[in-house]
Amino acid sequence: MQLSCAMSMKSVHSVPRGCDCDFFLFCPSKTRDVVETQEHYKSRWRSIWIMYLTMFLSSVGFSIVIMSVWPYLQKIDPTADASFLGWIIASYSIGQMAASPLFGLWSNYRPRREPLVVSTAISVAANCLYAYVHAPHSHNKYYMLTARALVGFGAGNVAVVRSYIAGATSLTERTSAMANTSACQAVGFILGPVFQTCFTLIGEEGITWKSIHLQLNMYTAPVLFGALLGIINIILIFAIFREHRVDDMGRQCNSINCEEQESGVLDQDAEGNIDHVAVVAVNFLFFVILFVFAVFETIATPLTMDMYSWTREKAVFYNGIILSAIGVESVIVFMVVKTLSKKTGERAILHGGLQIVLIGFFILLPWGKKLPNIQWQAIKNNSIPQTTPSEMVVPFWNLQAMLLPSNHSEPAGCPVTQSWCLNTPMIYLAQYISSDILIGLGYPVCNVMSYTLYSKILGPKPQGVYMGWLTASGSGARILGPVFVSQIYTHLGPRWAFSLICGVVVVSLLVLEIVYKRLIAFSVRYGRMQEERS
Repeated sequence: MQLSCAMSMKSVHSVPRGCDCDFFLFCPSKTRDVVETQEHYKSRWRSIWIMYLTMFLSSVGFSIVIMSVWPYLQKIDPTADASFLGWIIASYSIGQMAASPLFGLWSNYRPRREPLVVSTAISVAANCLYAYVHAPHSHNKYYMLTARALVGFGAGNVAVVRSYIAGATSLTERTSAMANTSACQAVGFILGPVFQTCFTLIGEEGITWKSIHLQLNMYTAPVLFGALLGIINIILIFAIFREHRVDDMGRQCNSINCEEQESGVLDQDAEGNIDHVAVVAVNFLFFVILFVFAVFETIATPLTMDMYSWTREKAVFYNGIILSAIGVESVIVFMVVKTLSKKTGERAILHGGLQIVLIGFFILLPWGKKLPNIQWQAIKNNSIPQTTPSEMVVPFWNLQAMLLPSNHSEPAGCPVTQSWCLNTPMIYLAQYISSDILIGLGYPVCNVMSYTLYSKILGPKPQGVYMGWLTASGSGARILGPVFVSQIYTHLGPRWAFSLICGVVVVSLLVLEIVYKRLIAFSVRYGRMQEERS
């Protein structure tokens, strides 16, 4: 990076004691313009790469056991039912939602190394607890619930990661860095199940060390591997991570997270108020984006089983391939959007991403005349069962129970207990695949642009708590999405479910249109920088 003053004109500024920041170089003619040295630049980006790794490991911690939770739960505690499975799956998001604002607040006033190490240590301990949930003589399912909730609580460090990256990058670097962060998160979600599959080679019995009461099998090996990765992450945080901060123009600044600040040195760029209307609007948009994608993920298996008469095995296999392809597509989009945003701007890309998601769900609406195959076995064997509307509802956690293998012949088609199956046209496979492609394109675009715009709106202000609330809103969306599916889809069918989703996306587009001109960088809002594009 070029220095704005000649080397002979540089003077060294003393660093606050107890701070991880490197030395500061000032231009005598501009006492507030700090020049970044080459060593500082390298150290800053090494620290950002550690944040990428932390984000990757956080998502791996969620996905590495997701396919084996149910069989392991059945093995350790036969009293556990599918309803309890739902709480175990939801506990991760609940833990993350609770922890994100707390870790964010912590990172605003203390060096970020502290919440990062503590949160990662909590995840390591939680994974070790998960490996020992078989040991107690009773209430094993509650130990598993606690372990997954603590893993989610540790994953609350996502707010710290994103707030650090926002403060350690200039406006021109921000979109690329946020895209890389989301790409690392997406790769973690993709590779987690791959790691799980590899560990199935150990088998269900595996190896037992009686002296320490540890069973190393296909269920415990993934979490122990995750714990090992967490320990490596902690070591790298201590060894490589340093606290850095630059302003929107890339000038080196005093970090708000240094333990002591030198008196008399003020950050004038931080003067001004945050546009809270824009902040609330982005939180709402982010909630909608995560909500509709959670609905999409949850509804994939029951929808394909109902529409195409797929068995549980086929639905899991085919949708696994589709979701993996969407994951790869998302990573490619994350890379492309970095370049595209330089030409069109983040707001325009966010608007386009929401439109693509809207088209994706609009395509899923049933338009034809052909009805799906009906499960007539229930009628042949026992007439139509007498059920109340409340009994016809399949809770979202029971969608997971649908994935269980069965020893008897499995009925295929749309269950007659869902009354809409008798009069709702089927969704053709071409519709479903086209929708998958579009949603897989629109979702990552919206995800990256939301984080990028949010961080730019906050500017030089402490972002820990704000990022915590954004992460919490996303976690809440991932909890409510499956509940929406279980109620609306089961009761009223895909026509109502996807129409309501389209309506929600339309509302988000209207909100974006209303606040469009307010979604600008803090420095641009106060005239310290010129907006390069509309």
